[in-house]
This record gives sequence, structure tokens and C-alpha cells, in this order.
Amino acid sequence: MLIVCPSCHATNRVPDARLADGPVCGTCKAPLLSPEPFALDDTTFANYIARTELPIVVDFWAAWCGPCKMMAPQFAAAAKQLPNVRFAKVDTEAAQQTASLFNIRSIPTMVVFAGGSEIARQSGAMSAADIARWVSAAAAKA
Repeated sequence: MLIVCPSCHATNRVPDARLADGPVCGTCKAPLLSPEPFALDDTTFANYIARTELPIVVDFWAAWCGPCKMMAPQFAAAAKQLPNVRFAKVDTEAAQQTASLFNIRSIPTMVVFAGGSEIARQSGAMSAADIARWVSAAAAKA
């Protein structure tokens, strides 16, 4: 399984059987499967989405958005519930090219990617339990 490091963006090969062993990046030694959401931007987004073989949930948000601020702890809590799904955040103000590419018109918007392609999209704030259910259902269809 290929997993891109959220810290240094190096691509790492991890045997499926070792995913639960807390794999670390071969380049920078950062945890590859940290339960915390991490930031992506215009320069890192495409590589991460295209090269990571685990499902990825991306929260498109902005600092001025009240519902985004309210959902941030729920998004982080959902990340802890789904250890084999990567959770990333894209600040639409800083990463305008990526937000435009995916036609993000309202925030928060969450998009699930699998195999480098979008498989599900949901706009609006959600609870951690609702996020986990939605992501699990979307990933099961992929």
C-alpha cells in the first residue's frame, strides 16, 4: 500500500498487514497514520490524493467560516474513529486553485477520494458520528 507522508510528502510503501503497527515515514520518521487531520495546499494536494491508496476525506474550509470552526473538532474526532482513512484539511482562502479545481462553492464541504478520484461529497457542518457514518458508507462503495 502506498501512503504519502503528511509531513514531508514522500511516498512510502507499507504492507497491508503492517498498517496497524504505526508505520512511520522512511524519510522524515513522522507517523504516516496519525489520527490528526493534516493540512494540504495547492502544491501538495494533487500528489497526496493521487499517490495515497487509503481513502482520504478532505475538509474544504476557511478561517472566517463559523460553521467550519464549529465542525473542526467534530472532523478531528471522526478522524480518530476511522484509523484507516486519512483526514486532511484545505484552507480555501490559501489554496484557491485547488478549491476552484473541485468547484467548491460552499463551505464546509467534505470530499472523499479513493484511487485518486472523488467518490462522495457533502456540504454543511456535521457531527463526528455523522461524518464517520458518511465516510464509512462512501468508502465501502469504492
